Amino acid sequence: MSTIDKLTKASHLIDMTDIVREGNPILRTKASEVTFPLSDQEIILGEKMLQFLKHSQDPVMAEKFGLRGGVGLAAPQLGISSRIIAALVPNLEDEEGKPPTEAYSLQVVMYNPKIVSHSIQQTVLADGEGCLSVDRVVEGYVPRYSRVTIEYCDKDGEKHKIKLKGYNAIVVQHEIDHLNGVLFYDRIDTAEPFKIEEGVMVLE
Repeated sequence: MSTIDKLTKASHLIDMTDIVREGNPILRTKASEVTFPLSDQEIILGEKMLQFLKHSQDPVMAEKFGLRGGVGLAAPQLGISSRIIAALVPNLEDEEGKPPTEAYSLQVVMYNPKIVSHSIQQTVLADGEGCLSVDRVVEGYVPRYSRVTIEYCDKDGEKHKIKLKGYNAIVVQHEIDHLNGVLFYDRIDTAEPFKIEEGVMVLE
């Protein structure tokens, strides 16, 4: 049974055993574009990737299935070298602890996503970045563009162009890196991991 056959079976829930870890050559390979119309399996795969992220953010499901929390996932992380990513970024409660009106600031499956423009300004996450394919903490700032414009197709082949900033922009850049065989720690300055260039914004 091929990897995609296994992952897209109706009964299969993606869990941590499906996620390939650093050292696997697929994480260093440039993924292939998908062609349209998509196969049923490619559509189901996108839906299951988003489902995994939802489960990973649900305390009950995460504990039951031993999932690490995630906000993004790329097909190469599942052993499939295709240009497919999913992102699910929850909105936080307000200062008074009230739940947000919209559950997610970003909820999307992108086929063949690409960055078509970006800001000059860069930003880093104060706590650094992590990755479901990396089972260790790698400390250091990961410079990303503060704002990006992304072009992608949805499952029906419709083209979209969206502008992202801040954390949402970081998440999507991290996932697009996976499609190009790049891991987040490749962007950390090994000599000075916490070096900040002038004008770089630190996102808490």
